[in-house]
Amino acid sequence: MITLHHLNNSRSQRIIWLLEELGLDYDIKRYQRNAKTMLAPPELRAVHPLGKSPVITDGDLTLAESGAIIDYLIERYGAGRLAPPAGTPARLRYSYWLHYAEGSAMTPLLLKLVFDTVEKSPMPFFVKPIAKGIAAKVRQSYIEPQIRQHLDYLEMELGKSGWFAGDAFSGADVQLSFPLEAAAARGGLDESRPRLMDFLRRIHARPAYQRALERGGDYSVM
Repeated sequence: MITLHHLNNSRSQRIIWLLEELGLDYDIKRYQRNAKTMLAPPELRAVHPLGKSPVITDGDLTLAESGAIIDYLIERYGAGRLAPPAGTPARLRYSYWLHYAEGSAMTPLLLKLVFDTVEKSPMPFFVKPIAKGIAAKVRQSYIEPQIRQHLDYLEMELGKSGWFAGDAFSGADVQLSFPLEAAAARGGLDESRPRLMDFLRRIHARPAYQRALERGGDYSVM
């Protein structure tokens, strides 16, 4: 039996979605973020040394990292679904998006979250103007231009086919859901990029996505 170690409001939500798309039986073990720090609880380190989510266990296997988990589940249980055939250009594009989502797209979004938090964090009054000025400068000169560049790139790429890896929905779309939801929540993604907004509407309308929300509970992008 597959067990998903699920942290609330985290990337593990998209693994629940994938499990529903594949129609697999699975259990969910739930963990709650610290209400003050928003960090994962130490209990997750008993499952994986980094104490991060998602993590799955499947028999003797323990596996972390969203891309690796998606690859594993589709290869082992997909029966030809949700990934293009091996050795094809579409499969290479699919693999590219699996790595790109966390390796490139999430970096400026995470930096924005960090610098937004710095600005809002309590600090001595004489330090606050300096910290806020530095944070604003980094956001304006680097973070926000990077986010716009990635969103423009994704909008252009999605114009090449119905889904990111081709005309069929795939695990690449599951993987890219989190950075795009994060961009819509806090990164400036709006109707000025209609293909990306349509992508979000289409995935949110999928029955498996809706079932994943029911299984996973309340969900907002961190």
